[in-house]
Amino acid sequence: MPDSTPQHQWDADTLVARYDEVRSHTETLAAPLSPEDQTVQSMPDVSPTKWHRAHVTWFFETFVLADHEPSFRPYQDQYWFLFNSYYEGVGPRYARAERGFITRPGAHDVGLYRADVDARMRDLVTTLDGGSLDKLASTIELGFHHEQQHQELLLMDIKHVLSVNPLQPAYAGAPLTPSAPDPLGWVDVEGGLVEVGHRGGGFGFDNELPLHQQWLEPYRLADRLVTNGEWLEFMADRGYDRHELWLSDGWGRVRAEGWRAPFYWREVDGVWFEHTLSGTRPVDPGLPVSHVSHYEADAYATWAGKRLPTEGEWEHGVVADGQVETAAVRGNLADTETFHPRAAGPPTGHLRQVYGDCWEWTSSAYLAYPGYHPPAGAIGEYNGKFMSGQMVLRGGCALTPPGHARASYRNFFPPGSRWALSGVRLADGGARR
Repeated sequence: MPDSTPQHQWDADTLVARYDEVRSHTETLAAPLSPEDQTVQSMPDVSPTKWHRAHVTWFFETFVLADHEPSFRPYQDQYWFLFNSYYEGVGPRYARAERGFITRPGAHDVGLYRADVDARMRDLVTTLDGGSLDKLASTIELGFHHEQQHQELLLMDIKHVLSVNPLQPAYAGAPLTPSAPDPLGWVDVEGGLVEVGHRGGGFGFDNELPLHQQWLEPYRLADRLVTNGEWLEFMADRGYDRHELWLSDGWGRVRAEGWRAPFYWREVDGVWFEHTLSGTRPVDPGLPVSHVSHYEADAYATWAGKRLPTEGEWEHGVVADGQVETAAVRGNLADTETFHPRAAGPPTGHLRQVYGDCWEWTSSAYLAYPGYHPPAGAIGEYNGKFMSGQMVLRGGCALTPPGHARASYRNFFPPGSRWALSGVRLADGGARR
């Protein structure tokens, strides 16, 4: 949920234009996929593409149209059951792990659902008076960012779906010329009493609030992400076989699930290959390592004699480096050429790969900031109810839509998650004074 203080002064035309832009991008992402592609659920954490398309539509129908459309009637009664994700306050829902069992409605019928809700949303927004529009705009803007989250998830999920197909099909994009890792550098940060959290001036989820103070000892951050080449060195040094490098739960997962490389890596005749959205190809040593869990990230940091940054260190380091303003949010975001992380490029003396490429694991548990209170009602279930058993990631990835990344954004996943596009930035103590 965004800050209750208005961040944008939306008028009807601007709001409808932004609505159409966000909604059409979801359909653009789904366009390369067949109806069969859009129906498959390859593991419980993955949702079918058509479910993503329907759920974000359900969100607008449920939280906007239901309360504000005159003579509201749902498009289809059972859709509220099928496409509710986790909102207990809205009512019962279909089991997440069984979404792939639902062959009807099909991908085409989901498109009809989207078109119906889109037309009704446009009609509603263009007929509201100014006061009503001001009150409703923050919920609609939340819907935009909710849909952008699912655009990213749609790509992460279809990547897994296609990875289990022996034909090794590609979704879209093409690989770049292989690259070599550049030297790892460090950026010193003084620390002290710093501010952490959403600073206003744009959208922010409720879990980014309130802005508060933290004390940080002097530290330093690696100026780029850990590369595939460096991860191969970790593997060659038996990183997946040495219990002393791992957190206890992580070591249990290594043994139980047979981890010996990042999630989408496969060894063929002594050569490591990586499945990507543009196809399966040899591992490029210069690219950031991706699809590693928090457990793996922490083990690598221990092996390297370093650690993962706290989320406060990550955010303050970005602020201190001058990359917090909206205009500075640039990077390999929503890379529709490769759909994959890219090499860091030459050193700059600043932090590289801050936004985009890979979500970066931190050592911070996903917990409420001091003074946090979730919003009232079902929409308050958006973030706060998940503040248990999750770890925070920062920065965005190559699948994150532009306009959706910022320094205060708190993503979160369980520490064993590997299907998300996540990578590693190292931290260390001892900033020079």
